[in-house]
Amino acid sequence: MARTSQTNGDLAVQAVGLTKVFSDFWMRAKAVAVDGIDFEIRQHEIFGLLGPNGSGKSTTIKMILGLLRPTHGRLTVLGHAPDDVKIKSRIGYLPEESYLYRFLNPMETLDYYAKLFGLERRIRRRRCEELLEMVGLNQVAGRRVGEFSKGMARRLGLAQALVNDPDFLILDEPTSGLDPIGTRQVKDLLLELGRRGKTILLSSHLLADVEDVCDRMAVLYGGKIRASGTGNELLEDSHHTIIETQRLRPETIAKIEKVLQESQGLGIESTHAPRQKLEDLFMHIVEQAKAEQVANSGALHGGKTAAFLVQADIQGNELLDQLVQQPTSTPPRIQQPAPSEKKESSAEILANLLNQREEVLQKPKSAPSFKPKSDVDRGVLDDLLGDKPKSDGGLSP
Repeated sequence: MARTSQTNGDLAVQAVGLTKVFSDFWMRAKAVAVDGIDFEIRQHEIFGLLGPNGSGKSTTIKMILGLLRPTHGRLTVLGHAPDDVKIKSRIGYLPEESYLYRFLNPMETLDYYAKLFGLERRIRRRRCEELLEMVGLNQVAGRRVGEFSKGMARRLGLAQALVNDPDFLILDEPTSGLDPIGTRQVKDLLLELGRRGKTILLSSHLLADVEDVCDRMAVLYGGKIRASGTGNELLEDSHHTIIETQRLRPETIAKIEKVLQESQGLGIESTHAPRQKLEDLFMHIVEQAKAEQVANSGALHGGKTAAFLVQADIQGNELLDQLVQQPTSTPPRIQQPAPSEKKESSAEILANLLNQREEVLQKPKSAPSFKPKSDVDRGVLDDLLGDKPKSDGGLSP
């Protein structure tokens, strides 16, 4: 739900009565994808957009990006209209499907998108290398993207969404196609970016992903927001109380139940040992195997977060890189080209050929044939000069 206590300057996205109706050729309403929703995404928070397929998540994201126009309602993004080109360079977007050029390799792909944002060559190179290491694709940087699995393509798509170091990051099903290792890495990355002050919109139908990383969330169904709030507000069970302690003996549990019956007339519904998450068990097995140096094919686990995403003053560092590339006040010494042999003109070459021809004519027939130094075909030379060879192989005067 929208909160009036927030000012526009504190909001990355503000939607009031946002509605999108798809119409047919005759402008008759065909489907109401988004039906009058109100929500806000605050600066520097991770906001989750939940819902099953067809609930309106992707349509809402496309309106935030300016790819679709709302039918009704008001929508602002970073203080501007969604279709304002001023904010495009501040947004990173990972679509539900990774649309990548099949015949480019990962390095060429990231460099292409970095050029679209006007980044200099040196900065592009550094960022691409850091991002490929971060998503675990540095070992396959020379392979064509068309050879990648869906999970590897999603990793590259995530790197592409971060190449411009966006203030507002929009991720539509970012863990789709990823294995548990890649899923955990993406969630860790989102938490790190959130700590660094990024604003993130995460759209997913995988509830565990949203629960682990989001500060607030909204649940969509049928184009409407059915519930919204923080994770604790939405998930707290007000009907039960959990007390955690070390393992208890059966007689101790019996005494506790007797106390509950005497004081509140309640009994213990169940007792069980706590369970860890399947994801935690899976990651423990993987880490143990890696410690034993067990080989595994495919994309790597991924490295640390790219340096340009976690630096406190990235603008100052990039400015320093630009200044280093500027020429100094001392004029550079111009290197003189090495002396080369004097080239003959066309007239001199023709005169030398004529002299060689005269030498051939003056020699007797019994003398051995003379081969010009320039290895020029004599027949071709005679044709150029207008002479034709005689039947006996000599030259006419």
